[in-house]
Amino acid sequence: MDRFDLAVIGAGPGGYVAAIRAAQLGMKVAVVERESSLGGTCVRVGCIPSKALLESSKRFQELGAGLDEHGIGVQSPVLDLARMHARKDAVVKSNTDGVTFLFRKNGITGFTGQGRIKAPGLVEVRAADGSTSEVAADNILIATGSSVSPLRGVKWDGDLIGSSTEALSYDRVPEHLVVVGAGVIGLELGSVWNRLGSKVTVLEYLDRILPGMDLEIAREAQKAFARQGIEFRLSTAVTGAVAGDGKVTVSLEGADDLTCDRLLVAVGRRPNTVGLGLDELGVGLDEAGRIKVDSRFRTNIPGVLAIGDVIHGPMLAHKAEEDGVAAVEMLAGRHAHVDYGLVPAIVYTDPEVATVGATEEQLKEQGVPYRKGSFPFSANGRARTAGSTGGKVKLLAHAETDRVLGVHILGSHAGDLIAEAVAAMAYGATAEDIALTVHAHPTLSEAVREAALAVHGRALHI
Repeated sequence: MDRFDLAVIGAGPGGYVAAIRAAQLGMKVAVVERESSLGGTCVRVGCIPSKALLESSKRFQELGAGLDEHGIGVQSPVLDLARMHARKDAVVKSNTDGVTFLFRKNGITGFTGQGRIKAPGLVEVRAADGSTSEVAADNILIATGSSVSPLRGVKWDGDLIGSSTEALSYDRVPEHLVVVGAGVIGLELGSVWNRLGSKVTVLEYLDRILPGMDLEIAREAQKAFARQGIEFRLSTAVTGAVAGDGKVTVSLEGADDLTCDRLLVAVGRRPNTVGLGLDELGVGLDEAGRIKVDSRFRTNIPGVLAIGDVIHGPMLAHKAEEDGVAAVEMLAGRHAHVDYGLVPAIVYTDPEVATVGATEEQLKEQGVPYRKGSFPFSANGRARTAGSTGGKVKLLAHAETDRVLGVHILGSHAGDLIAEAVAAMAYGATAEDIALTVHAHPTLSEAVREAALAVHGRALHI
């Protein structure tokens, strides 16, 4: 049996990036992945396919309406859903093939099957046909990600009632799609099918959408989505759902049943820790079922580490990647650190929502003195030329030190614009620092600078 320096269980963004960095650092690396293709949930049935559909559906919507004001007249577009899915699948394959290439390039050995830690330094791999093999390694890194959380009273049938996985591959546009959960996944996939012609109703248990994000921005986002035709029913509890005769009946607490063509359940995710042998090994878990780790991503079992969605912190692909790099850097004796307070979150709707750092509600709750600066895209020249004037940039800075504490953006390309805020906050920048930085004109990024100026009442274009 070959022995490896590191065996990674899971080939999602956290696992495959950790493996690549470890190989770059001179380690002999093995990766155990239960799926036949690499990339994990994000690449196969998450981030990448959803963004492909978001891009295609946005173009379809623009052709149907919105080009007249640009002086462009087109006939009504015809939807070829099968071809749209084919493009999505091709994009996914390109990404999974890319990971396979990177494994070959970096000399990483792959094993296909369910990984289970038999003992420190030993991983059992069970293939689909039931056969087993073993991988020996000095260190084992758990990077098995997360899966969709179920909803009590709702039984998925993999067709009319399902998760985001099914919603990425509907064979026809539902006449009425009901989405349970007004978080990132529910809003993104709700937007896709709304653009393609579905009536979309979003049910949310809380009294707001996008829980955890800045409330002011979330409320403005809800208004924007409602103008697009998405219906929101907040403070609504779903108690059950059954499928029959090609329809779904959704039971609501204190309200009449709701009938729809398909039901998408998007109420969050849970860590994938079952079947890894953690109980037998004695790996410590927290109250949420996540693996407990120290500042070096080590569990209580020597030689066993964990990263990404299976540990604390935001369940985001880029967070998992940073975890993976930091974990193997420290294994190699280097210094590394991941600041979970500076992990950006993005909703790829239209307009996009992007956020990093503290929300205004968090600062109030913590009693932190702050100043707020906002700047609307309606006053930005580049946004006007693109016809994307909805939304704004909101910047929160400490009232005494002027250090940037949080930035929240609703608008076109918000996911790209947030990168400046992350970099600025990583270096402890003040609102004044951003305000004094030259931003090219005309660009959407000028709105970030104007929001920084607005912190001190000095915005130039409002």
